[in-house]
Amino acid sequence: MKYSSKTWVLVGVAVNALFTALPGVAQEAYPNKSITMVVPFPPGGAADIVARPIAEAMARYLKQPVVIENKAGAGGGIGMSQVAKAKSDGYNVLMALSSIVVLPEADGVLKRPPMFTLSQLKPIARFTADPVVLVVNANSPWKDFKQFSAAVKAKPGNYTFGSSGNYGTMHVPVEQMKSATNTSILHIPYTGAGPAVVALLGGQVDLIATGPSTVTSHIQAGKLRALAQWGEGRLPTLPDVPSLKELGIPATYSQWTGLFVPASTPDAVVAKLREAAKFAASDARAVQNLQTAGTYVQYMDMPEFTKFVTQDAAVMAKVVQRIGKVE
Repeated sequence: MKYSSKTWVLVGVAVNALFTALPGVAQEAYPNKSITMVVPFPPGGAADIVARPIAEAMARYLKQPVVIENKAGAGGGIGMSQVAKAKSDGYNVLMALSSIVVLPEADGVLKRPPMFTLSQLKPIARFTADPVVLVVNANSPWKDFKQFSAAVKAKPGNYTFGSSGNYGTMHVPVEQMKSATNTSILHIPYTGAGPAVVALLGGQVDLIATGPSTVTSHIQAGKLRALAQWGEGRLPTLPDVPSLKELGIPATYSQWTGLFVPASTPDAVVAKLREAAKFAASDARAVQNLQTAGTYVQYMDMPEFTKFVTQDAAVMAKVVQRIGKVE
């Protein structure tokens, strides 16, 4: 039987279509379009400050735009949940704060369905890890932690602190301090660190605890005053600010930032994102921008970071249980 040239062309088209439709047969190289990096807080907070230079550096490595999407709400839970449930193709990534290990536990304490679980997300890399800093308005009468502590003990519940949301990275450390010092300070949650800092600058709250990158410029400008920090020792960006540990208060807390993707993201895509993250963490431009903002790269690649996340989740679960139900 003889076939016309037209028949052979049709056969070729059909075979090509079949192979194109088969998974893995004719996949395009990743990435071939822009990537969305979800920051689960408003602009101006620690996650946003880290995300922007890191995204810019990753974009240069991947040769595709990495676009920041600020998705605030529920102490970061809305944006985190969005990525946890997103398509696992590498085009939706998450720049999370350490509250990512706290929120699922908090949902359990509140006896509500979890917005997401850690098992839905895969850690890629950690970029920063900063002890939070206790800051007050420069017009505050408190010049040091001793004066602050005396005031809040003298008037329990009379003073307020702002945060990025219930059980977030600005809420948990203050609860630790309150427990360790047997003091009462009223919690005022906001949608992120940026709005909480604005509230402190405007005198709507008396204090906040947040990452150095969020407040360093305001401290240097004389608008805010740092009284203490939650580190093991002094911070290079704020060498004159004592740690709570140094002041005899057993409370330490680190606000870290890390990159995550949906758990079932293909290994080849994960490998490419790891390469891009490692490049960004050592990129001179990104590193300088972070240092200018008041934070330093403390990079962890995927294996070490995965172990770190698991350990931090176990520690924070106990902290959340001690805090208990917060409405």
